[in-house]
Amino acid sequence: MIDLKQMKVIKKLPTAAKPDGSAYAAPFHKLYVSDELGRAEAIVDVQQDKIIKTLHFDSETGMPQYDPIARKIYVNLQDQNIFAVIDPHTDEVVGRYSVGKCDGNHGMALDPEHKRAFLACEGNELMTVFDLEKHQPIAFLPLAKGPDVVKYDSGLKRIYVACYSGAISVFQEDDPDHFRKLEDFPVQKKVHSLAVDQDTHRVYAPEQEVDGHPAARMTIYEAVTGQTATLR
Repeated sequence: MIDLKQMKVIKKLPTAAKPDGSAYAAPFHKLYVSDELGRAEAIVDVQQDKIIKTLHFDSETGMPQYDPIARKIYVNLQDQNIFAVIDPHTDEVVGRYSVGKCDGNHGMALDPEHKRAFLACEGNELMTVFDLEKHQPIAFLPLAKGPDVVKYDSGLKRIYVACYSGAISVFQEDDPDHFRKLEDFPVQKKVHSLAVDQDTHRVYAPEQEVDGHPAARMTIYEAVTGQTATLR
């Protein structure tokens, strides 16, 4: 935990192996941390600054997300190709659903307004669109190799997937039932995380190597509309 006023670490909480993603459920003052190799989800009470519960699974856990409309936490159970639902009121698992032919559902982003989840399938390089109301996949689109983190721009209705192979796969949500791939935008290899500014639509991509050499650099891309390219 970091005190933003002092800009220093004030506390460390032990979790299971390899904490790899987190989601904050603000109304509940809880942070949900996926411990990928620990096959667990640690639940942190941010008012008490302590772990209040750990959920254990028979699968590695992928990226979690909080749905502010449904008021649920979603977690990818990536070894089982299952989409799990946690109720933050009770911190119990209230649903487990198949993601169909998506193999290794790891990254996740949400369009809560239209009840859609976007899953990065590491095993067979698909972007799966999952209907959160009917609890089933409705579309599968091809990804570049090595997909990881997924982000959604709600203004442009774009889905971005960072891929280790040196690309950001970009998709367009034409409406809640129709999606299309725009391009695999070339970036440095091993880019596997992203952030999207919902106001400016800029895409932030941290780089760990540049032209094959170790680096620690943040590259910022401007979103482009009405042209062949999607970023610049």
